[in-house]
Order: sequence, then structure tokens, then C-alpha cells
Amino acid sequence: MVVENEEFDRKSLRKVQGKQAAWTEVAVDCVAFANSAGGRLLIGIEDSCDLPPAEQRIAPVLLDQIRKRIQELTVNVAVVPRLVVAENQGEYIELNIARSFGIASTTDGRYFMRVGDSCVPIVGDQVLQLLNDRPTLPWETLTHLRVSRREIDPLQVAFIVGGLRRSDRVKSGLKEKSDSELLEHYGLVDGDYLTNLGVLFLGHARDRAKLGSAPLVQVLKYDELGNKINKWHWSDYHSNPIELVEAIWREVPDFRESYELPDGLYRQHVPAFDERVVRELLVNALVHRPYTQRGDLYLNLYPDRLEVVNPGRLPLGVTPANILHASRRRNDRMAVLFHDLQLMEKEGTGFDLIYDVQLSNGRPAPELYERVDAVCVIIRRRIVRPEMIGLLKTLDERFMLTRRERITLGLLAQHEGLTSIELAASLELSATDELKPWIGRLRDLGLVEETGRTKAKRYYVSPTWLRGSGLEGVTTLTRIEPHRLRALLIEDLGRYPGSSSSEINQRISVEISDRTVKRALDELIQQSQVRFEGERRWRRYWLGESS
Repeated sequence: MVVENEEFDRKSLRKVQGKQAAWTEVAVDCVAFANSAGGRLLIGIEDSCDLPPAEQRIAPVLLDQIRKRIQELTVNVAVVPRLVVAENQGEYIELNIARSFGIASTTDGRYFMRVGDSCVPIVGDQVLQLLNDRPTLPWETLTHLRVSRREIDPLQVAFIVGGLRRSDRVKSGLKEKSDSELLEHYGLVDGDYLTNLGVLFLGHARDRAKLGSAPLVQVLKYDELGNKINKWHWSDYHSNPIELVEAIWREVPDFRESYELPDGLYRQHVPAFDERVVRELLVNALVHRPYTQRGDLYLNLYPDRLEVVNPGRLPLGVTPANILHASRRRNDRMAVLFHDLQLMEKEGTGFDLIYDVQLSNGRPAPELYERVDAVCVIIRRRIVRPEMIGLLKTLDERFMLTRRERITLGLLAQHEGLTSIELAASLELSATDELKPWIGRLRDLGLVEETGRTKAKRYYVSPTWLRGSGLEGVTTLTRIEPHRLRALLIEDLGRYPGSSSSEINQRISVEISDRTVKRALDELIQQSQVRFEGERRWRRYWLGESS
């Protein structure tokens, strides 16, 4: 069954006809889609079905009624209904909702946005943020500076047009266009003038300065005590966004530092900061920042991490808790240009790449924080598990893992195992039912095993693959099964009643994490085999009545 998402939903036919008609609910869905990226509403198909009832027939007059009622109940919403005959000969209505140029709302003044498979209300300051993110005339298309296209830097034109013609992401029909037509297609020029986007990429430094919000970048280096010890900056407007990315990567020497790790008889070099991660972070910061707001882009280099601080908040509908799944374009034309020049991942996959590379290099996943007027992404430099790098590389080369499978395997390899709830939380999923595409083939290939059921289900990397990789000595779940651990705990408490969990942990095995021991104790308490007194650090355990 096709899952409902940000661009797709189903509605029962009862919502638009008869006494049970719920036109307000349909109008809310249309407003939410219009304020997002547009979408499709299939009317006449129930939520749990892919097809309408085979005997269902729809009167053509209903299409005009839907169009009329949505116009009456919404503002800035454009819909196009059409009658569709399904494979089983049942009929339904496909309602296509276009992305609105301004802000869409219901006629009673309510605003909504599509987030995942839900229509989320927009209230308070969020309305102002939406207005800022979705102006009637996008910032990229404005020509108010009146910079003549005859003043374009020919070297910049040759660079961008040449890159587009060489790219395999650009259709052959577009490559046949003239240079002037290509610039118009990508929104860099409009008539006789450069757009703001064109000034940013093709203009001279004096023109970029007039924009007021052209990106300026500062790279600050700090020591262990937080003292500033070095600085690089690009604040003269001489570089366009593409040149900025290249200059930052080339001129900051810390980005080319590497670690030397043992690899059998040889040594392997692991970069301190992977080039793909740094470039993707820079491009995402430049593409998704609000160009109606001034502010420098800061890269703060600490001994143990890189912080990328970008002015402006996350686009409405995107949060630190759903960054892996939500996708919102703030500067559409710039995103398309960077993508077609092969300088960034396709929409919605940039953070997936960063997760993938960080975990594959044995490092923690990236951390994202939203401040009052800025967004901060933290990339850790320390390698948590050096042994994991070779293991993940071997498995990926042998089984051609997908990106989601690599991310999941990397998370499990960094821990001694995760419950389904913990894994879902690490992957920013709202429910454990959504784990299936992330687990992928890992269980079928024997790379990941599981134990327990429902909420107690745990996933861990198969001991077969850990053996010999250097990880088997620290991954305790592969050395002791849960039932054996519980038996050890009961035996220990029989000898040492009134012990704390840390004391028990020290006696049975310091290699077993305190979290694993605590979880096993909780299971024994539920089975009445263990009882406790006290809370938190003062909690002590005794054998229960059923032991």
C-alpha cells in the first residue's frame, strides 16, 4: 500500500457528498498542501486501501462542486480535480493542489502546513515565519537592483553554463539551448536584467554588496580552552556561492588533516573532516538560508568538533527531530542550480549523506540545534570505533548496501544493540512500524540479528561479522544472551542482597553496560523475581517472592 506522506493523502468519498460531507476538513488539507510543496488528494479511496470500491461511480458534476467549494473555503489555493478509473474499474477523484505563490489559508483565517502525513496548524509567530519564507514574489526572482545583463562577468557565465552542459543531471533538451536561454531557464536573468539570483552568481562584487544579504563567511579556530587562535574570512563579496565553497575547503588547512589507523599490515588514512560532509554542509547552509535576513555564516573549529552556524531558523515544518525526513525548499531556483551542477545531493537527501559518511567513518551522527535566530550543526571529529570503519566498508562492498541500510548498520555497530524504540528514535521515526525500510535487507543478509518481541525487541550486529573485526570484545550483547544475563543477576542478588545496579555490574562483568544491566533488572522486577527500594542512585535490589 502506498503510504501517505507530505505530497499524498486519501479521503473517503463521504467527505464531499451527502449529509456526512466534511468540506472544512478537505479545505484544511488543500491549504496544508498549498503551503508546502503542493500535492495530490485522492477522494474516493479509503485510508487503508490502494483502490476504490469496484462498483463506485462518480457523477461528473461532483468535480465542479469540489472546485467551487474549495474556492469558497480557501484563499490562495488552486485545485484541479479529475475523474480517474482505477484498475478494478472503480472510479475516484484525483485532486491536484498546486504550491501557492503566497500564503494559503482558510477563509476563516486559519493556516496549515503538511508535515509528514499530517496537516499541522500554523499559529502565532509561525505565521510571520511562513510569510517570510513564502513571499508573493520570491527573493530570487526580483530585479530591483536593475543590473543589466550586459554587465555579466563572461568568465562566470562560461563556468556555470559549461558545468550545466557537462552535468548528467541536465536533460539533453536543455543542453541544446543557447547560453542566454540557459540563464533564463535557471532564473539568473529576466529580460534585460539580472535577477537577485543572477547577481549572486554572475554579478560583480559591487553588485553583490548591494544585495545586502549576500553570504559572508567566517571560519574561527579555537583551542581546548575556548580561546580564538586563528581566523579566515571571506567578506569582500568577490566570490559567488560556488567559489565560496571551493575557497573554504581549499584555504582552511584543518579540513585536510587526517588520522593514521592500522589496517592489517598496512595503515589507512581517515580524514579529520570528510570532504563530502564539509561541502554538503556548506552548500546546504548557502541554499537554505533566508536571503531576506542578514548575517554571516560561521564555521567554528574546535579540537573535537566543527560547528556550522547559519543565520535564520529552519524552514517551517522542518525541526531537529525530523531533519532526516522532512524537506522544505527555501530558495527553489538556487537549489535546482546547485543540484544540476552536481554540487549538492537531491532534495531531502543531504542530511542522509552526512549521517551515512559520519557513521561509516566510525563517528557519531551529526547534531542539529535551532537557536532563536540561527541553526547550528555539529560534526564530531573523534572516531568512536576505529574498527568499525573496515567492517562497514567490507560489508558495503560485498552486499551493495543502500544508504539507509548503511546508516542503520552504523548506528547498531556504535552501540551494543538498540531496542526498536531506541533505533526508531535515533532515526527520527515516529513509530517502530516505520523501521522496515531502514532495516532493509540487513536481517535477510545475516548482518543484523534481533531478539525479543514488540517493545522489547532489540537489534544488534551479527556476532559472525563482528568476530575478527575488533568489535566483538566490546559488544557485550553478542557474548551473553538476555536470559543468561537475568540468571546471573538472580544468582548475584542471592549472594549480595541489597546491592545497587553499579555494584552488581562490577561483579558480573564490567564490560556489560550499566544500561543493559538496568534493563534486565527492570524485566526481573516486572516478573516479580526482583524487588527494589529507593529511587535513582539510592535504589537497592533484593530477590523477589517468585525467585
